[in-house]
Amino acid sequence: MDLHLNLADWRRHTPDWTAAAVAGFAAGAVLMVIELAWVAMFDAEGPWRSSHLVAAIALGAQTAFTSEFDLWVVSVALLTHYALGVAFGLVLAAVVAVLHREDSVGSIEALGIGFGALLYFVNFHGMTAWMPWFIEMRGWATFLAHLAFGLAAAVLYWKLRRPGPAA
Repeated sequence: MDLHLNLADWRRHTPDWTAAAVAGFAAGAVLMVIELAWVAMFDAEGPWRSSHLVAAIALGAQTAFTSEFDLWVVSVALLTHYALGVAFGLVLAAVVAVLHREDSVGSIEALGIGFGALLYFVNFHGMTAWMPWFIEMRGWATFLAHLAFGLAAAVLYWKLRRPGPAA
């Protein structure tokens, strides 16, 4: 009987993977808009610099050392950016399900902001051992944009998800 109750509890908290993917994709768009607005206002290197940095994940480090417009680089950057957004949305949904935080918008918001902060530190302080070109993106603007990503992904997931069957 105990096993049955645990399985029923897990089914009720199984992530809605479709909602998670959509939330991650949409939150990636939010992050991109924030980043483009910031770059347009404050970055002297132009709007294509961040595309080169992101595309370098797939195309190699040499891509990170230029910043002029290149349709191929921008296309690869968009694909990479949105694929990562979807992947991070799926991870966030799994965390929400494991922690059983689907019932409270306050918990979802806090979890999303915490997830965004963790994502920033992993990406811009941990992963830079393998992708040092991202060091130049460290800072408050990128940190705040990642908080917005986490918040948007969590709230969108919370709004879009279909709860599992009640047992």
